[in-house]
Amino acid sequence: MQSPADILQSIWTSAGGDPTALGRVRLTGEEPQIPSSFRVAVAGQTTIAAAGLAAAEIWKLRSGEAQHVSVDMRHAVAECRSERYLRLDDKPPPPAWDAIAGVYRTGDGRFVRCHTNFPHHRDAVCKVLACEPVRGSVQAALMQWKGDDFETAAYAAGGVVALMRSYDEWSAHPQARALAQLPLLSIEKIGEAPPRPWPEGDRPLSGLRVLDLSRVIAGPVAGRTLAAHGADVLLVSGPGLPAIDWLTIDTGRGKLTTFIELKREAGRAQLRELLKDADIFSQGYRPGALAALGFAPEQAAQISPGIVYVTLSAYGHAGPWAERRGFDSLVQTTTGFNHAEGRAAGIDGPRELPAQMLDHATGFLMAFGAMMAKARQAYEGGSWHARVSLAQTGRWLWNLGRLEGGLDTPDITGEAVHAAFIESMPSGFGTLKAVRHSARLSKTPAQWSRPAMPLGSHPAQWPARS
Repeated sequence: MQSPADILQSIWTSAGGDPTALGRVRLTGEEPQIPSSFRVAVAGQTTIAAAGLAAAEIWKLRSGEAQHVSVDMRHAVAECRSERYLRLDDKPPPPAWDAIAGVYRTGDGRFVRCHTNFPHHRDAVCKVLACEPVRGSVQAALMQWKGDDFETAAYAAGGVVALMRSYDEWSAHPQARALAQLPLLSIEKIGEAPPRPWPEGDRPLSGLRVLDLSRVIAGPVAGRTLAAHGADVLLVSGPGLPAIDWLTIDTGRGKLTTFIELKREAGRAQLRELLKDADIFSQGYRPGALAALGFAPEQAAQISPGIVYVTLSAYGHAGPWAERRGFDSLVQTTTGFNHAEGRAAGIDGPRELPAQMLDHATGFLMAFGAMMAKARQAYEGGSWHARVSLAQTGRWLWNLGRLEGGLDTPDITGEAVHAAFIESMPSGFGTLKAVRHSARLSKTPAQWSRPAMPLGSHPAQWPARS
């Protein structure tokens, strides 16, 4: 079984990182940290370390000054569950799920998971099932369906659901075979442009401008990580887009936030103007959605030569499911994790991973890819496209191996996390207590210099560079 250092080395060198930089990283802690048969703690630690090391190496490029990076495994796990430890004016988060979200049996004895936290996804499920949005009604209706048929019909209607598959079932699926041909993270040149000089600043990403067009967890975590290293991150949302408030607060630390209506040409013109002066464009829209609005990677590279464009998808950019929507909980269900954890726990049915680890690890990989591509842009020019997916991160996590008896591990209590890893800060919502960033850089400590604010709090413009 690979050590954390070996796993980090693989991530780092696969993106072109200098192997000698790995000597400046210290990984502490032992697994397991939380109850799982999978190596979730190491997945969090190594992806956070990769992003932290990328920031440190950018600082070395900018200043000539090397620094050390350390990541504690327990702190990393806490950060990968940051949404559950957040406190607003000392109050804990509300229930994470909509009333009908979750797992159901179908008429053929299979299990399906429905993700209904956004109203249009809930409506789609209820429309297909012709039932009220009440848990008992949904279950009764699903007894008339085969699991596979319901998954297909719900997606066709605009819903997001997942049939629980075993790992063997998933491995035989055409989408799994397509993913097996792809790297964990891809970075490709998509256009010509001269190298952009680094702006002035005293932090790794000072003066770099990031457009963050993402929601929920993975994409927002990427933007939050870039902000922690000094980037000017502008979260772009739409006034009519549904959002999950608690996640907006947790991942909004360090960011500016504005509303732009991309369904209108005036809004698209606003985004084009912002893009002209952006360094990184990070997005997690449904595949194809931004391309239809004129913001595909190649289009962005024409508007802003030298841009680093980062794409998050659920199931990867190749294969029959390349355009399929999805969330961490659904990808866990589809790709065998819930089935395997259930088997390890001795239960007939799904068991979730003890963290939204596909989301969080993918978010840190997005930030890592953005920084590695930006470093390449600075010395060789070009426009670049970095791509990650929840399912490919899942494939990587699965291949890290299993932990015998891992489910017997005591969970980390909220009290322990709050004693060790929490910082208090003001926000536009009230006083926050939230998990500090777990990558510790010796010369340029990570910090969020802007408070989390309600969506749309700022104008659609960049702050002046120092």
